[in-house]
Amino acid sequence: MSRLILDLLLRATAETLEMVLASGLLAVIGGLPLAVLMMLTGPSGLCRMPWLSRPLGLLIDAVRAVPFIILLVLLIPFTRYVVGTSLGTTAAIVPLAIAAIPYFARIAEVSLREVDPGLIDAVRAMGGTRWMVVRYVLLPESLPGLISGFTVTLVTLVGASAMAGAIGAGGLGDLAIRYGYQRFNTPVMLGVVLVLIVLVTGLQALGNLGSRVARHGSR
Repeated sequence: MSRLILDLLLRATAETLEMVLASGLLAVIGGLPLAVLMMLTGPSGLCRMPWLSRPLGLLIDAVRAVPFIILLVLLIPFTRYVVGTSLGTTAAIVPLAIAAIPYFARIAEVSLREVDPGLIDAVRAMGGTRWMVVRYVLLPESLPGLISGFTVTLVTLVGASAMAGAIGAGGLGDLAIRYGYQRFNTPVMLGVVLVLIVLVTGLQALGNLGSRVARHGSR
């Protein structure tokens, strides 16, 4: 592998990590509160509000139903409004985050619903508020599942960031299209595939480790 290809791969990998980590962080910031809200206002929640939980659930599922490549194009005007451009790594973070927030929200909701209802009832019986239930029961007990869900979200974002390269977002997808596919450069294509495999494997390994640590810590 030539020095030029190596430099291109390193730069593209850094751009991909920037997109994935930034949008992953935004997914947690936006998705976790949504998951808690759906959990609390759902049919078996502590603050039942069907008028809120049902439309919110429909909206989340509607966004998830749109293929990312279509969402990417639909959000070009919004992306341009937010960051001033629709091209580049920074611009790609906007649609990636919007796609990841409802995705992570549903995964987090599943983890929250798996918490033992007996623990929630015990806290409520001792006079605990809804906030105390969320803070001291739901979040700590569901932490291993939340970490696993966040790992799945990051892995999904790696693939989505590669698709974003189709419209000039930078990263490994852009490198594969412009230098690998369009220029028939097989070493670049193979290099991108190898780096993507390493990224996904590494993220999954870190996520599994974090989930195990959280599981042992909660016992």
